[in-house]
Amino acid sequence: MQAKLRVLITSTSFNKVDPLPRERLIQHGYEIVDNPFNRPLKEDDLIPLLEDVDGVIAGLDEYSRKVIFSSKKLKVISRYGVGLDNINLEAARERGICVMNTPQVNTQAVADLTFGLMLAVCRKIPQAHISTQKGSWGRLIGGGVYKKSIGIIGLGRIGKAVAERAKGFSMEILAHDVKKDEIFPQSLGIHYLSLVELLAQADFITLHCDLNPGSKGIIGARELSLMKKTAYLVNTARGGLIDENALFEALREKKIAGAALDAFQNEPPVGSPLLTLDNILTTPHIGSYTHEALLEMGLIAVDNLIQNLGQK
Repeated sequence: MQAKLRVLITSTSFNKVDPLPRERLIQHGYEIVDNPFNRPLKEDDLIPLLEDVDGVIAGLDEYSRKVIFSSKKLKVISRYGVGLDNINLEAARERGICVMNTPQVNTQAVADLTFGLMLAVCRKIPQAHISTQKGSWGRLIGGGVYKKSIGIIGLGRIGKAVAERAKGFSMEILAHDVKKDEIFPQSLGIHYLSLVELLAQADFITLHCDLNPGSKGIIGARELSLMKKTAYLVNTARGGLIDENALFEALREKKIAGAALDAFQNEPPVGSPLLTLDNILTTPHIGSYTHEALLEMGLIAVDNLIQNLGQK
């Protein structure tokens, strides 16, 4: 009798909203190994766990070259999510490991959160909520979104979805991207600008680009200095896109009005000085955390694994 194929699930949000994705793995005869730490895993965590597994449902874990070459049986890394920046793709190719992700699934969820953060940070909704809960009736004065300008850095799937929402608020939509889509912008009257021009003109700047060597730290001290003092920065993409030390200084010195972050360089951002400021809104990387998105993401991640791993 052949041994069951073993699948390691490292994603901490897999199966949170519905048992169906896990049940599908069991129905296909896989033996499941769970993440014992309930957090994204580092090299030293992953290496012993991967020793005898054939496939992985991966989260935001550190799949470095060392990790990938440590496992002799690993055949498939099925990413539960979109970003692949935590996986050494070159090492995976060398080892003949298939790497899959779940594009498009979280597009609307992340776009919703982006707009929610924009509204919340400029209208000071969290502060107003806390104040009211404490029995105060101080009416906080915030800023508006309607007919303001939004600068979208990265006009891919999520950037486009954010633009569609911005149109509903009659916003002027500005965009910057290394790859220009010449068709979509025409429907919404989007204007492509250089990064410098966008930073100087937009009232809200939101990041929706991949994290790669070219985009790492794309928002640093120089870029923040170009922004309006009344502008807000929103990041629902990857923490590495922003120089957090530079952002802290810009917020502390009121060089920009505020920021809203769903992603950080280190997650969770324990001890980050950003958390001490009152002009920043933070959430724990929940861009894709809707019931609909998580279930669909889980099912697609499982199907990707089954199609490329097979069963015994």
